[in-house]
Amino acid sequence: MATASRPRTNETLVSGADVVVESLVAHGVDVIFAYPGGASMPLHQSLTRRADRIRTILPRHEQGGAFAAQGYARTSGRVGVCMGTSGPGALNLVTAIADAKLDSVPLLALTGQVGTSVIGTDAFQETPIVEVCRGITKHHYLVTDANDIARVMREAFHIATTGRPGPVLVDLPKNIQLAQIVPDYDAPMNLPGYRPEVRRAHPEQIAQVAAAIRRSKRPVIYAGGGVITADASAELRELARRTGIPVTMTLMGLGAFPADDPLCLDMLGMHGSVYANHAVDEADLLIAVGVRFDDRVTGKVEAFAQHSFIVHIDIDPSELNKNKLVHVPIVADVKEALAQLNATVVAPDADLAPWRERIAGWKQEDPFSFDTSYPGILAQEAIALLSRITADRDPIVTVGVGQHQMWAAQFFKFNRPRSWVSSSGLGTMGFGLPAAMGAKVANPDTLVIDIDGDGSILMNIQELATCVCENIPVKVLLLNNQHLGMVVQWEDRFFKGNRAHTYLGPVDHPEARGAGDGISPGNRYPDFVAIARGFGWTSETISAKRDLEPALRRLIDAPGPALLDVQVPYQEHVLPMIPSGMTVRDLIKR
Repeated sequence: MATASRPRTNETLVSGADVVVESLVAHGVDVIFAYPGGASMPLHQSLTRRADRIRTILPRHEQGGAFAAQGYARTSGRVGVCMGTSGPGALNLVTAIADAKLDSVPLLALTGQVGTSVIGTDAFQETPIVEVCRGITKHHYLVTDANDIARVMREAFHIATTGRPGPVLVDLPKNIQLAQIVPDYDAPMNLPGYRPEVRRAHPEQIAQVAAAIRRSKRPVIYAGGGVITADASAELRELARRTGIPVTMTLMGLGAFPADDPLCLDMLGMHGSVYANHAVDEADLLIAVGVRFDDRVTGKVEAFAQHSFIVHIDIDPSELNKNKLVHVPIVADVKEALAQLNATVVAPDADLAPWRERIAGWKQEDPFSFDTSYPGILAQEAIALLSRITADRDPIVTVGVGQHQMWAAQFFKFNRPRSWVSSSGLGTMGFGLPAAMGAKVANPDTLVIDIDGDGSILMNIQELATCVCENIPVKVLLLNNQHLGMVVQWEDRFFKGNRAHTYLGPVDHPEARGAGDGISPGNRYPDFVAIARGFGWTSETISAKRDLEPALRRLIDAPGPALLDVQVPYQEHVLPMIPSGMTVRDLIKR
């Protein structure tokens, strides 16, 4: 839960907007990503008076600002705050709010609203944003009495950060922002039914899990984003060390367990490692921690881990037995539960060496790999090399959505939590660049790299301007294949290679008609180098293998924002792959 300090207060009248801003200060907010408009102008005026405590960053699109707030939150563990005006400004936040809900990100979205006297009249730039967002927020408010602002803001931070974190929307009509009041910052919260106390597992449940570990011969730990959210990575690592149990992670869980640990099985699921998927399929005990049993992990859910005794630990009771029936469902804070388990657990009675040797054989037989003989540059090669040459810098990596996202998950090695930032549940293109902005603002001394695709980056490319104007020196590795690569892959696999509007170049090119000759287009469009330079970025493009390492080093050493456009082929597929709704027995390796 966010800890609020006592705001400045006196008995004089202040505006509702000032109360909002003082509440942000009291909750330790040091940055807000906010785009102004008519209905939010009073809030922006108040922010100028507290510039000593809160940095206001002007994104070039509200969605970019909201994704930047997510990048801030995901890498810092603190609440990310964004703001837009009424109508279109508020609606531009919606995708990022839904994204935060699915990935359990603590986000506070403030929106201006038309005055209360005209709500419901289709006033200029009016939309019922609370109704629009009702199903995609953890909670939401339309404030109709300025005297409620201080209480609502306290509640918003409390809800966003406690239990399973998530986004909270506070909609503020303009007349409420302008109203003059004497605020009561100590007004008690009014949240009947919301009691997100830290839950501890029952001792008998912990004993049951410990006993299951002792009996197991082929155990696997399956760790998700909940481990990172709960700051439980240290406890996870201790459990693996104490028991010798191998650990696999979801896309959200990468970094929860070190990639360089011999017990690490990397990612599982649709594009996860062969060895992780085989290990889970043959496990006799599966300890699922902070996960959702998402369909991209399970495939055909009834066949997933069908030989396992399954333990599921999660803070959200709605997740237990939702997608997969388990043997021991435990509603508890993941950090607390793992600490309890570590206090009592002992290694399995059986020697796990044969199990680990079997997994090592799978690793040797089917590692993540790519064609090293390809004469040009493959995306996988660029990512793997970037991982190696930045290992000593311990960077934060953000991604867009598509093939590059999966290759980054496969080939970049993450050894600590909150170093990997991905739109995982919603899969939102355009996420990578603005998320990198927010991550860099939250971690100014850390190298932050957006690994992106040409289709994805175009969706929020205007944030190149924000990075220059706000002095946010992120780096972008742009893997440019001129196509919507992941959709192309599915066209190739399931639609006989027929191109259905997945080529991003000129419409008169054969690829646009599904009649390509199998060669990546030579004249790349758009010219990302020219675009980036037009925004004030350092930028260059390469296509030859010999140029890759020097260009990557120039990218990471550039003093300001920098973009490297790497021309890669569009014919590559992300492998291995378990087709949607299928099982590990349907796994495609080549």
